[in-house]
Amino acid sequence: MKGSKTYKWGMVGCGSVTELKSVPAYQKTEGFELFAVMCRDIAKAEDYAKRHNVPHFYDDADALINHPEVDAIYIATPPDSHEYYALKVAEAGKICCIEKPMAPSYESCLRINAAFEDRKLPLFVAYYRRSLPRFLQVKEWIDQNKIGTIRHIHWHFSKPANAIDKSGSYNWRTDAKIAPGGYFDDLASHGLDLFVHLLGPIKSANGTAENKQGLYTAKDYIKGQWVHNSGVTGYGTWDFGAEKREDIVKIYGNEGNITFSVFGEAPIVLERDDDTKSLNVANPEHVQWNHVQNIKAHLSGESQHPSLGDTATHTAWVMDQILEHKIEVINN
Repeated sequence: MKGSKTYKWGMVGCGSVTELKSVPAYQKTEGFELFAVMCRDIAKAEDYAKRHNVPHFYDDADALINHPEVDAIYIATPPDSHEYYALKVAEAGKICCIEKPMAPSYESCLRINAAFEDRKLPLFVAYYRRSLPRFLQVKEWIDQNKIGTIRHIHWHFSKPANAIDKSGSYNWRTDAKIAPGGYFDDLASHGLDLFVHLLGPIKSANGTAENKQGLYTAKDYIKGQWVHNSGVTGYGTWDFGAEKREDIVKIYGNEGNITFSVFGEAPIVLERDDDTKSLNVANPEHVQWNHVQNIKAHLSGESQHPSLGDTATHTAWVMDQILEHKIEVINN
């Protein structure tokens, strides 16, 4: 896959996540072309294609996936359909990038990852925080031993119930059949995946999950704890019915600590003895830009992408353990 080849991408799903976060990043990447989009509602597919200057649109995923000019597929549908489409992409012998979470369960992720590994096909997952400059700075501080031996990481995330939650209107993000952990599946997966990137694989995890508000079928309050292979311990709380939004991560070392937000753009802070360093590192206009650039570099043979099928599968295992979906096999 080395060389100056232009990769023609097809996208399955035309959701809001693609409008600014991802699609413009693909279109602005040299050597990438968004060739076609698909939505089950053909009118929406046509509208999306016209607005984003995409030459082809479909309401049939098979037609798009198997189009002879399409080299790669970006799956941007709700996670309950990721396995269905991903296995079709693998069967067609195409490159694939899947939105996060990779799938609603660890077992599903195992099946997806195996299908691509068996065919030796690249499989990327849109855990794009592994590629963002602000978190590369955090990793640099860790790798440079700025806070000494790391002992513990703590994350507290909370947000109030929104108008859709309170109205009882349907939202796939809080439908237990699609996202058993509710917003935890959609949001906490980003942070836990990032922690694995920063601190290494997790060897054990457990937690409790409750539905305290009764506003929807998925869980809305989760507590979790875990241990990385290195011995670093972790603890997290995720409350989706809180008074206010908070997003605070703190990594504790024996010589200092690092504080940052997973989703916000607050300064990242390094504290060591009496010295405090605070850096503002802005995200790119299209937040998946660095992630997509890393896909191109991977396909060109320049470097390995940080978020692949095996790393996303490991994150799914951690998520399942915290939600008490007990699995005996640990995927490290």
